[in-house]
Amino acid sequence: MLSWVVIGLAGAAVSGIVSIFDKTVIYRYATTPHTLPLLIGIAQTFVGVVVLAVVRVPEGAEWEPVFWALVSGVVFGLSAQFLIRVLYWNEVSRTIPVFQSYPIFTAVYAFFFLGEELGVVDWLAVAVVVAGSVLISFRPGSGSIRGILLDRAFVLLMIGSAIHGSAHIFGKVAVDELPVLFTHALRSLGLGAVFFAFNLRSGSVDDVRTFVRTRSPALRFVAMNELIIATVGLLLLLWALALGPAALVTALSGARAFFLVVYSTALALVWKGALGEVTTPGVIAIKMVSTMLIVAGVAAIAMGSA
Repeated sequence: MLSWVVIGLAGAAVSGIVSIFDKTVIYRYATTPHTLPLLIGIAQTFVGVVVLAVVRVPEGAEWEPVFWALVSGVVFGLSAQFLIRVLYWNEVSRTIPVFQSYPIFTAVYAFFFLGEELGVVDWLAVAVVVAGSVLISFRPGSGSIRGILLDRAFVLLMIGSAIHGSAHIFGKVAVDELPVLFTHALRSLGLGAVFFAFNLRSGSVDDVRTFVRTRSPALRFVAMNELIIATVGLLLLLWALALGPAALVTALSGARAFFLVVYSTALALVWKGALGEVTTPGVIAIKMVSTMLIVAGVAAIAMGSA
């Protein structure tokens, strides 16, 4: 059997690709911040229905883990609302790594609610991750650290990150009792319901209609991303969560920040202006240093809690 560490890192690498596709749709095709979430809601609801039809309800499944699987999807959707809202207006490699500080919150929740203990190294790692999250939001000449902390985008991302951290706790409770595929189907349905509720608006519906009428490449991006890439990434991370402790698996998923900065910076260097990324030497240096801080922090959480 593959190690949950390998599975978790593979899931993080795949999830980094998801963010690139999301930003491509937002940057090049969507005219409202609700368009992409609506498309994701449609795709994830489809995934949930299809997977549920194939795997069906397992024998002996109790209502409680089923409930927590649905809650995990709903909470995941709520946190993603914060993320996508900010992603619409900001660079992908500055947005996702800040959001990726959610392992901090998962580790705290796991300590209090799942009995997963944290050592001194873990708490030091928390400080490192927070420092990296703040640094990656820094723009040379943009003002003080205090100004960054009070920036609306940063605050929204940290709230979304705290909510997202709890989704992994609910998912862990569910997947400990239910098969991975069945849990994933329920989470997809919960996520889809939230995205429909928040994003079924005239502007986003008009965007989708235009995409369909003009056969926009945006539909291909979303279909490939949500039906294949995102599904694989989510399944890998859920599989790792089924095999390992919530705090450690979630910490490993923070490596998504590293993969994302590598992907987005490489694309921006090859295609100038791609994804709206800034590629001056100073900006790239800040992104790489801060991302490595985040990765080092979450790695320390994993090693310290082993």
